Amino acid sequence: MIETRELSKQFGDFTAVRQVSLRVNEGELLALLGPNGAGKTTTVRMLAAILRPTSGWARVAGYDVVSQAQAVRHAVGLLTEFHGLYLRMKALEYLDFFGELQGLSRAQRRERSELLLKRFELWDDREKRLGEYSKGMRQKLALIRSMIHDPQVLFLDEPTSAMDPHSAKLVRDAIADLKRDGRTVVMCTHNLAEAELLADRIAIIRRGEIIALGTPAELKSRLLGAPVLEIRFAEPLDGLLPVLEELVQVEQVGPDWVRYRSPDAQAANPRLVSRLAQAGASIVTLSELPRSLEEVYLRIVSE
Repeated sequence: MIETRELSKQFGDFTAVRQVSLRVNEGELLALLGPNGAGKTTTVRMLAAILRPTSGWARVAGYDVVSQAQAVRHAVGLLTEFHGLYLRMKALEYLDFFGELQGLSRAQRRERSELLLKRFELWDDREKRLGEYSKGMRQKLALIRSMIHDPQVLFLDEPTSAMDPHSAKLVRDAIADLKRDGRTVVMCTHNLAEAELLADRIAIIRRGEIIALGTPAELKSRLLGAPVLEIRFAEPLDGLLPVLEELVQVEQVGPDWVRYRSPDAQAANPRLVSRLAQAGASIVTLSELPRSLEEVYLRIVSE
């Protein structure tokens, strides 16, 4: 659905995006992570046919972002960091205006506006002027605007910023529904927990270049090594440590727990549990310690 080859953008002597090559499949959500100024927004603006690339090329929904820019703009929905809401309008007027720009009939505009305003719990506020909306309400309306024409591809820049937890969950659920419906989503975010929850793949950008790309599990395995597992016992270890050290790489030891790594936990864990049972150990839990995307991100960016 999205393909780029050595996509680059320069502003004078400054290179904002440097030779980005990507493929994003239909129904996939790609999260773009990176520090402020890394090139995420510039990349999205090129893909949405708002900025013209300096070199390289990109196709979105089968259309070239330069020679078929108008078709790209019709095929995508774009949520920008700065919403550009017309604050003297009311919600239905605003959505009707943008729906008409996208070629929807009056009936389609009304149907889509009502559906989305109800979905994001703004229907009861439809008669308020947008200048009366809170930051979170404005964010939701800007997201609705990007979805009004039911686009094939969505580019979302910080979709849940300024939202309370309930509103943020509404938006996350809507994004998950879009994925299930086969829509393709590219999301720029600083919310790493949200990226890990929603994204099929993560691309980390620094200084205009993609420096890491993969699923959250792939990135964790590649950069953090084998997962750390923990066994907790009902009683003190009392001589069980040699049994553990025969089969796995012990990392930490407590009075009644052990943390270890194994390159093949699926094969090692059943043998380990069996040996410990033979040794008379009473196992309370065996679990993998959680590893966050934040650990991966900080390691990549710092190194």
